[in-house]
Amino acid sequence: MSEQRTTPKTVMTSGVIYTLLICYLVITLFPMLWLFMTSLKPSGEVFDAPFAPPAVDALALDNFSRAWTAGSFGDYFFNSVLVTACTVTGVVFIGAMAAYALARFAFPGSRALLFYFLGGLMIPLQLAVVPLFFQLKAMGLLSSRVGLVLVYIGVGLPFAIFILTGFFRSLPKSLHEAALLDGCTEFGAFTRVMLPLARPGLITVAIFSFIGTWNEYFLAFMFLSGEGSEALRTLPLGLANVTIVSQYKVDWGMVFAGLVIIVIPTLIIYLLLQRHLTKGVTLGAVKG
Repeated sequence: MSEQRTTPKTVMTSGVIYTLLICYLVITLFPMLWLFMTSLKPSGEVFDAPFAPPAVDALALDNFSRAWTAGSFGDYFFNSVLVTACTVTGVVFIGAMAAYALARFAFPGSRALLFYFLGGLMIPLQLAVVPLFFQLKAMGLLSSRVGLVLVYIGVGLPFAIFILTGFFRSLPKSLHEAALLDGCTEFGAFTRVMLPLARPGLITVAIFSFIGTWNEYFLAFMFLSGEGSEALRTLPLGLANVTIVSQYKVDWGMVFAGLVIIVIPTLIIYLLLQRHLTKGVTLGAVKG
């Protein structure tokens, strides 16, 4: 077996690739580091020395306590956790059932139904706001967590069905048949056999659903803007409300502390589940 020879061309190519990767790493990490550093500065230092690290002996840790209490980020955090948890659960479970039915059972109109669901990926949210507003109003769900969760689930289902349909199609049919022969019902075969095998896809859908719901502002602003909905605001809405809490004089220390409170859960979820993300998207999209 001949050894691969190192030539000046390959060395130069590798150098260019590593340089680009290092630049990308810096571009990605610098805003995050700057955000965390700024959240530890007093408001007066945010503009006086925007890129200087905070003084170790003068860390403004009270930015976080003021954001949590005076800025009501504690209440907003609870609302975001509740809405996001319900949304992720609904999107994953309903999306898995719909994708399983479309992937495993042939019935008239199944292909058209699949394309109908996938059509939701091409519809801008702005076009759906007005009919959704009147629909929720007619159902008495406007300015409520239930209404917002239902909207989020509807928005997240097309992507979930797209990913999970590919996963269920890639699973051997013999496993489904063996489960039925062993006495499982269709629902039992789905929950006990097929669903655990689609775990990478389920995790992928859960990650995207979590990130999209946790950081979502537009729909929450539109459907939680009624009278008495102040206590139902999620973190993005609460962050936008900081100027009002600060009596129209923006407390930048509180703002950046609030941003850190929003960002940390997303980072934790991504770091814990990142190895499933690429695998899930690749398998679901390619085999779908």
